[in-house]
Amino acid sequence: MTETAEMEKMTPTQQQFILHWGEMGTRWGINRTVAQVHALLYLSAEPVNAEVIAETLQVARSNVSTSLKELQGWGLVRLVHVMGDKRDHFESIKDVWEMFRIIADERKRREIDPTREMLRQCLEQPGKELDPYTRERLEALSEFFETTSNWYTQISRWPKSVVIRFVGLGDKAWKLLGLKGG
Repeated sequence: MTETAEMEKMTPTQQQFILHWGEMGTRWGINRTVAQVHALLYLSAEPVNAEVIAETLQVARSNVSTSLKELQGWGLVRLVHVMGDKRDHFESIKDVWEMFRIIADERKRREIDPTREMLRQCLEQPGKELDPYTRERLEALSEFFETTSNWYTQISRWPKSVVIRFVGLGDKAWKLLGLKGG
């Protein structure tokens, strides 16, 4: 069976997931087609070429190319070669924990780090006195971003198995820390 025939046989569940992932992508600030291409590759057992992706999702080939470049830039999709086929094929990372780590790292780099830097600059501007209320608000926000960023940096170094156990603790963490409530 050819790659195209295989993709055309998408189940209603696969179609539902791809459409939903595209919709969620827009809510997360990601282009719908980018998210749908990612979903298709995530569900695909074999690497898929761009023409098949375009055909399956019924989108322009140029849109697929742009989406693949963005996904490769994030490190979520990689180019692979298939023996006997000169076309480029693509596959998604399948490990959901690794996928989450990559997305979190990129979002931190693209969104959190620039905000931290801007807050530092606002608080350190010489000769520009901030009113006490503004200074207090910016310091609180800066402290939050610094604390959570440092926490994330530490957690991101942990092995996946430790992260899974840590996340699985839930309310048990309260007891381990000797705290009441939870």
